[in-house]
Amino acid sequence: MALKNRLYVSGLTLTALLLIGCNPQPAAESPVQAPVAEQRPYTVESPQGNRQDPYYWLRDDTRTDPDVIAYLEAENAYYDAYREKYADLTQTLEQEIIGRIKQDDSSVPYQKGDYLYATKYEAGKEYPIYVRTDAQGNEQVMLDVNLLAEGQKYMAVSNWSVSPNQQLLAYMVDNTGRRQYELRIRDLTTGEDYAQTLSGLSAAIAWAKDNKTLFVIENDPQTLLSTRVLKYRLGEPAESAELVYEETDNTFYMYVNNTTDGEYVQIHLDQTVSTEVRVLDADTPDGDFQVLAPRERDFQYSADHINGRWIIRSDLNAPNFQIMQVAHEDIGDKSKWQPLVQHKDDVFIQDFAVFSNYLAINERSEGLRRIRIVPWNTEDQAQFIASDEAAYVTGFERNVQQDTDILRYTYSSLTTPSTVYAYNMATGKQEVLKQIEVPNYDGSLYETARTWATADDGTKIPVSLLYKKGFKQDGSAPLYQYAYGSYGSSSDPYFRSTIFSLVDRGFVYAIAHIRGGQEMGRAWYENGKMLNKINTFTDFIDVTEHLVAEQYAHPDKVFAMGGSAGGLLMGAVANMAPAQYRGMMAHVPFVDVVTTMLDESIPLTTNEFDEWGNPKHQPYYDYMLSYSPYDQVKKQDYPAILVTTGLHDSQVQYFEPAKWVAKLRTHKSDANPLMFKTNMAAGHGGSSGRFSRMKEIAEEYAFILNLLQER
Repeated sequence: MALKNRLYVSGLTLTALLLIGCNPQPAAESPVQAPVAEQRPYTVESPQGNRQDPYYWLRDDTRTDPDVIAYLEAENAYYDAYREKYADLTQTLEQEIIGRIKQDDSSVPYQKGDYLYATKYEAGKEYPIYVRTDAQGNEQVMLDVNLLAEGQKYMAVSNWSVSPNQQLLAYMVDNTGRRQYELRIRDLTTGEDYAQTLSGLSAAIAWAKDNKTLFVIENDPQTLLSTRVLKYRLGEPAESAELVYEETDNTFYMYVNNTTDGEYVQIHLDQTVSTEVRVLDADTPDGDFQVLAPRERDFQYSADHINGRWIIRSDLNAPNFQIMQVAHEDIGDKSKWQPLVQHKDDVFIQDFAVFSNYLAINERSEGLRRIRIVPWNTEDQAQFIASDEAAYVTGFERNVQQDTDILRYTYSSLTTPSTVYAYNMATGKQEVLKQIEVPNYDGSLYETARTWATADDGTKIPVSLLYKKGFKQDGSAPLYQYAYGSYGSSSDPYFRSTIFSLVDRGFVYAIAHIRGGQEMGRAWYENGKMLNKINTFTDFIDVTEHLVAEQYAHPDKVFAMGGSAGGLLMGAVANMAPAQYRGMMAHVPFVDVVTTMLDESIPLTTNEFDEWGNPKHQPYYDYMLSYSPYDQVKKQDYPAILVTTGLHDSQVQYFEPAKWVAKLRTHKSDANPLMFKTNMAAGHGGSSGRFSRMKEIAEEYAFILNLLQER
């Protein structure tokens, strides 16, 4: 009877348990056993040689194969049984973490046309409500995502855009987590949606000025690549959408948007090392797109429009980027671009915003993001927005008006909740528009610091630290170390309310700004990708060694976390230096590097040859194979590992971590827990609701704290 009950709870049949190698004994006699996936012969072919992959069968693109589902559910059941012993701790953490969320909250409204637009949350509700207020103070609910989510296991509205006349709302809906969107149009005068929809799209939206023509992007149904720009007129059948541009080079990403002034529609074509922007006057939706500058390898740029000219951020003869300009009538020839803000070897230009009298630049120097204000054509009069904190990050808030001297920006640090400022670029005065209210949090109880670790090659690696005041640097504290280190994406020291559930229990929180990001400029990225990728992994290990040597952490209390490409980092480090970590958390990890990059039918593969290399060429094949976590699993002791994925993940397919865990189970020689959880109703970002996401974080922290208690 006990066996029947356990099988009913886990949703598995006896046949399924036998298939994956579990030993189905009554619960009273034995706990749930670790699943052992069946091995089935399979050859992965490549020009560089063939490899055997006995777990390849776990790939099911339909996500319906009963054997695959049985294995994933068995792993979930095993994890559920394991964490039952600390269920009370998980519940406590969940309450703590949710207790730091102001449940009834709203964003700072921004003015666009005749309305103030804002996002609201209501107490107890998972999803946002998008509203606007007219000049008389009347609030209108444009879109309540909670209503859309009723009856759905997953719901995300990933983009929305109001028409130029402010009477229509275009929005993109994903109800699987696979980031394949359906376009819906709502009449804001009636609150009703049009019957016609388009599906299989990316989240990008751009309006023409006629208020009836939309530009969207259709994805390839197999690779999910954004390949076709469609022009769609409201109310017409989906099949009437007209193709206006098709990208044939499958190494490019693509999206559409409007310029800040609304005068142009842009098609952005972005490759790791190349860019092309095409523009169309929004007054003439039936016209032809013009190329701002033809694509070239090792030439990147982005652009916005103001008063008849284009302002361009470009790496043209400027590895850390510079700002240039060109009149609209001169587009198509980059030789006519004129410099506005010069390149600097020690400053990386991250972003810019244009105003009638000023250019605002978000840049990186010494690993920090700060804002520089430049009056037009007078770079020598630039002013910086200063901070008194050692580690912080600033970024642009929503700035939709160009004819203003007010810049809205956000400020955050490891101890300072996200704060929205209005900065007067003419006077230098600023005011706080809103600081995120964090219940049950007192920032005066915590401190931040910066330290620098030295890599084996002598490179200095910045590290941002957070700990509670009174922390003793005596080598006794547990450490939670995070990093990402890929795609030039920098791990900035943002405020993260969840982390205080660990810091309050004595943890030091460390962000390792390793190579592969762009914290220290473009060269920091170049030295952490392609045939330099190993630097990303060794930097992380070197940071751990530094923090232990400097007595920020106890050597047996070090925990590491990374997700997606940061999950690759976790997998590589687990193979290279397993003894240095008590536990690792690998979320949606990219761990089967060679097999995935050999298969051009898998989403993202072709886009990323210039990030990882193309393994069809011998040097890249050999190099990638040397660090690929799945391929480098060996007979050795591993730390405790918690792995998570989403069945519908379109970025890192669920079968990568599934195969990795299956292989680890047959190779690891330790008794440390190896847990694998698949969210059967989500994708790359995990659960879609704000509280359900907090529950997932609570589960991770409980896993860590339980390991500490058991040692």
